[in-house]
Amino acid sequence: MTLFATVLVMLSIGVNYDTGLRYDGRSTREHFDPEEVRRDLTVIADQLHAPAVRVSGNDPDRLATAGEAALAAGLDLWFSPVPMDLEPDEFVAFLTDCGRRAEALRRSGPGEVVLVLGCELSVFCKGFVPGETSGERLALMADPATWADPAKLTQLQAGLARWGEVQQQLASAARSVFGGRITYAAGLWEDVNWDLFDIVAVDAYRDAGNAATFADELAARKKWGKPVVATEFGCCAYRGAADRGGTGWMIVNREVDPPVINGAYERDEEEQVEYLIELVEEFDRIELAAAFWFSFAGFALPHRPDDPEHDLDLSSYGLVAVDDDGHWEPKPVFAQLAALNE
Repeated sequence: MTLFATVLVMLSIGVNYDTGLRYDGRSTREHFDPEEVRRDLTVIADQLHAPAVRVSGNDPDRLATAGEAALAAGLDLWFSPVPMDLEPDEFVAFLTDCGRRAEALRRSGPGEVVLVLGCELSVFCKGFVPGETSGERLALMADPATWADPAKLTQLQAGLARWGEVQQQLASAARSVFGGRITYAAGLWEDVNWDLFDIVAVDAYRDAGNAATFADELAARKKWGKPVVATEFGCCAYRGAADRGGTGWMIVNREVDPPVINGAYERDEEEQVEYLIELVEEFDRIELAAAFWFSFAGFALPHRPDDPEHDLDLSSYGLVAVDDDGHWEPKPVFAQLAALNE
């Protein structure tokens, strides 16, 4: 496959933009400068030709700042607060407060504002999957033994069922403060009552384990008679990252300081380009309404080309590579996404 392949698609391709997610004692973005944010969002609108941006994070003030910048750049805004490690009552309250902020942005116009009520809450928050931290819960979900042990599987299924019970409460609270369309960024494993929402949305990572059923699983979500959107899709820039899909970032050892890449990986930026083209073609074939590449940048994952052991950008899904000073340079996938949107 050539680097800047010409592919005719009807799909609307947006971009995820991280304002900072603090969890497990670290942040995905320590430094947040409003002027830099405005420049980034202008790039997403003008250079990537994206029609929409999904702005995510768990600092409401940062979300509002980035949301204002997105609308000013002419983008439709998917306002996506991501609560972490909260109990159900706590994250419903948090998301309701964020819904009020989203409503203020919606009233300011001119673009559409969609409220995304959290992301993969069954693992990112408490009360559903066993584990005190998101890291523990993700590890449990990623462990094949969890799915092979009947007792563990029963416990897990009971927890996921509890998440289903909270959905009505969450949707009702959001609609009481927000007048636009609402959705939820679901994991592929989550059972969601999409009657409660206006858009069916799923974080759609294809990997070696689900490649055979991936497209059919997404297409099945059209049964609700509502737009189906991939709120996330993407892969990292190393050989074999496409086969890891949504777990490609798990190649960093954070038990040491500074964190190190936990093995020998060959940098392969073409891997992202091929993954982008293949999934966009698949999404277009099954007529998804839109998809959002994850993500614009891994702000806390600096690219260190002369230090492979500490080249944390290998674990980034970013369209751009960020250095230790916060400056970024586009990867080949940046130009390919821009070409698809033209």
